[in-house]
Amino acid sequence: MKKSVFYYLPIVLTVLSYPIINIPFIPSAMAQEQIMKTLTVTGEGTVRIPTTLTDVSLGVEIQGNTATEVQNNVAQGTSSLVDFLRSRSVERLQTTGVRLQPNYQYNNNQRRLIGYIGTNTVTFRVKTEEVGSLLDDAVKAGATRIDRVGFTAEETAISEAQKEALKLATLDAQKQAEAVLSTLNFQSQEIISISINGANAPQPQIMRSPETMRTTSAADSTPVIGGEQTIRAMVTLQISY
Repeated sequence: MKKSVFYYLPIVLTVLSYPIINIPFIPSAMAQEQIMKTLTVTGEGTVRIPTTLTDVSLGVEIQGNTATEVQNNVAQGTSSLVDFLRSRSVERLQTTGVRLQPNYQYNNNQRRLIGYIGTNTVTFRVKTEEVGSLLDDAVKAGATRIDRVGFTAEETAISEAQKEALKLATLDAQKQAEAVLSTLNFQSQEIISISINGANAPQPQIMRSPETMRTTSAADSTPVIGGEQTIRAMVTLQISY
């Protein structure tokens, strides 16, 4: 009897390694168009309010032969001036400068010491309607120089004006967007982003000419007239359509 012979052939499995490729997601043309269909507009709002307060910088300046003499005279004059200002209940009264320096005379390129100059300056805030007569009385109380006069509005008035300027800026931006989109036969969908570029009050209007504040006669007070303060705001809208 014949025996059957079985042959076992080895089976080799080969695993091939292929690099993994990440295919980024590419939005459809419709999605890209939707992303790009936005309009950005910037509106501006302006509000003008009257200035009712005045910031004043004035002081005492004395010339003399010796530093001690000048310093003592400046101290006395400043003390009298400060007492007067406090009696008038001015706001934000503070010292802003104290200075003592030599006073030289120049002749034929030669310098000769002839004494000293001392200065003490203060600043304060007062109602504009009161500042004219106050300046006259301040000179009588010892002030020898008026350095600066600046006009500003009340803080509450500035705050309200800032809010109103923001409202006007927002409406201006919306009107601009409507004008553009309606012309192109598009309709606005939604506001995507809002950017407020600020509604800050400018620095007070400054007057630096002492000649404009001279007293014309003993019976008249120095004429000081405030003006208007302009508050501006800008709002940027990004709108889809």
